[in-house]
Amino acid sequence: MQDDCRSSSASAAPDIAMNRTVPLILAVALFMENMDSTVIATSLPAIAEDISTSPIALKLALTAYLVSLAIFIPVSAWVADKFGAKRVFRIAIAVFVTGSIACAVSGSLTEFVLARFLQGMGGAMMTPVARLVLVRSTAKRDLVSAMAWLTIPGVIGPLVGPPIGGFITTYVSWHWIFLVNVPIGFAGIWLAGRFLPEIPPSGVKPLDVVGFLLSAVAASGVVFGLSVVSLPALPPIVGVIVLLTGILAGAAYLRHARRRAHPVLDFRLFRNRVFRTAIAGGSIFRIGAGATPFLLPLLFQLGFGLTPFQSGMLTFASALGALAMKFLAPFTLRAGGFRNVLLGTAAFSGCFIAASALFTPETPHAVIIAVLVGAGFLRSLFFTSTNALVFADIDDKDASQATAISAASQQITVAIGVAVGGGILEGMTYLTGEPIGPAAFTTAFVVVGAITLFALVPFATLPKDAGSSVSGHRVRGPAGEEPPAA
Repeated sequence: MQDDCRSSSASAAPDIAMNRTVPLILAVALFMENMDSTVIATSLPAIAEDISTSPIALKLALTAYLVSLAIFIPVSAWVADKFGAKRVFRIAIAVFVTGSIACAVSGSLTEFVLARFLQGMGGAMMTPVARLVLVRSTAKRDLVSAMAWLTIPGVIGPLVGPPIGGFITTYVSWHWIFLVNVPIGFAGIWLAGRFLPEIPPSGVKPLDVVGFLLSAVAASGVVFGLSVVSLPALPPIVGVIVLLTGILAGAAYLRHARRRAHPVLDFRLFRNRVFRTAIAGGSIFRIGAGATPFLLPLLFQLGFGLTPFQSGMLTFASALGALAMKFLAPFTLRAGGFRNVLLGTAAFSGCFIAASALFTPETPHAVIIAVLVGAGFLRSLFFTSTNALVFADIDDKDASQATAISAASQQITVAIGVAVGGGILEGMTYLTGEPIGPAAFTTAFVVVGAITLFALVPFATLPKDAGSSVSGHRVRGPAGEEPPAA
């Protein structure tokens, strides 16, 4: 019944689903968002000088974007169901582009932080709503392939951002980091209106206002607190207080949600074993994987003495692995199934992350590139698999809730990963009394690699046939025969 529902929605535009127009349009918009969120880090000194502030203070702009995502992602499900996913997606792109223009014309720290917050409002709707459009317009049998297209921007965006940002800032002007989003955004709005299937608004209950406020304080408090701790633009005590406030608000929300028939984030979905495992395992993995893009550029620049552009060209190698994954993901999951693929990618990813601890200034760049290509392939395959597994056993009526919960957990756990990586470096500096050096990075990569390995625990509990309707994997019986198709 569930598959028939999705198949019928996909059949409204069969050519769209099969020729990958839908995931490509969605992927372009998400690439713009993911690249923009990392490209700014490379350009902080130039922007700070131009608007008469310091790079440390300007890191508040990075935090403002993350806080905006944390506030508005939880309500994205309700907005998409209320007004229609396609319409909301196009409006979200327009809001993001407006924020980009505001960033480019900002003349002070306050203006820039507010512009980044506006960008975050658009980004908060783009990511979960894009995933919702994809799920509701794609049959289950095509979901893995479609998710592979949608996952690539999230993987390669943070990797290509630094070299692109360094090039634009050095040879053009930092303003163009944001202005290039204008033609891309307008093209995305037109393509979405022309080719995306119509997904009409569905009957929704009144917005859980109290739940929205509690979830906003909880998610933004955790993200802001962790960001302040890992990116000290403010005194660390501020981050600790805000983090504790977010945790208390989260506890209050859980109590509130249990009493509501239709909370803004319905955690009753966690009763579903497959969904619960996908979120839990994916969250643990992202803590380790989320720290890696933060640690690698610092290692190459502070430890090896490379320029930002040289560092970015090395980290870009991971994007090659991510692109290769797109073509192999459907076959890999069909052959091995979700359980085996997730166990394998989590195990080897942890090892690849830990292997970065062995990098030295004398390590040949070819070796570093080979490790990063392998890591990029495994990380992208893992994300594609977990993103598809989230929806493998979810009814179509719960898809919007699943997208919001998944997107919120991703933002929080990536922030935790960055905080863990930064905390280890700061802790090693405090213990040794020396500036950040090779020993600090060695410890950091070993620890985050070990954290990544803990993702094996929840996935080991999955049945061998979990998500088989999506992966197409057939589990053979005792005598080697395949069970009859359901």
